[in-house]
Amino acid sequence: MTSKENILISLAEKISNEDIRIIDLTNTLSSEFPVIVLPPEFGQCDHFSMETISKYDDNGPAWYWNKISMNEHTGTHFDAPAHWVTGKDLPNNSVDSIPLKNFMAPAVVIDISKECAKNSDFLITKKFLIGWEEQYGQIPKNHWIALRTDWHKFVGSPKYLNMQNDGAHSPGPDKSAVEYLVHEKNCIGLAVETVGTDAGQAFDFDPPLPAHSILHGNGKYGLQCLRNLDKLPTFGSIIVANPLKIENGSGSPLRVFALVDGQNDEL
Repeated sequence: MTSKENILISLAEKISNEDIRIIDLTNTLSSEFPVIVLPPEFGQCDHFSMETISKYDDNGPAWYWNKISMNEHTGTHFDAPAHWVTGKDLPNNSVDSIPLKNFMAPAVVIDISKECAKNSDFLITKKFLIGWEEQYGQIPKNHWIALRTDWHKFVGSPKYLNMQNDGAHSPGPDKSAVEYLVHEKNCIGLAVETVGTDAGQAFDFDPPLPAHSILHGNGKYGLQCLRNLDKLPTFGSIIVANPLKIENGSGSPLRVFALVDGQNDEL
């Protein structure tokens, strides 16, 4: 048995005995799960739908299966660079061409849940991130940046999309924060509990929707509609996010999970 095989077997054993725990970061995909709402002049994201083909009946006496339909960006989902005009000409920009190694990466969890509880439109800035690093430690390079807002607790209520007369109201980063994470921290991408990586009011930012524009224009990724970020440590978890291998796909619903140290005192 080689050293590499020993490492993999040791990993499997640690997962089996829960020395390494698996945390599900995925919301259940159903027709009731909300989707992003764009200005009415644009095309809209379809909800998930499922139609039974057979369920141990005349259409199939021994089997159960369904026909499903959805947008690539429905439910807990992955954004590839091709999703945005800034990333449309990049190499390996669709879900079928992204290197497999990029679907597994360490994460740093930035807890802004208290700020978001006070202000639904809370914005993360570069200044905020630098102050956070002074308190908790440097944001490592090549990590997912996971924003813990506790927004997943609003799933099933109007508060999740938080639509008002002037559009959605939800937290997110401003231009300075995204540029800092991309250019100075070389992040893998941004992982959020809200319906999009941008703040709800980001259509009116300069530039509009800076998370999408800057992340995808630099070959970075997005994860949306996550849950259970409150169960991850600030440092030391691994996020596994494998989208469906859709030809030229701009994104995909997926099952996202994290690996965490079962002995971590922070959990």
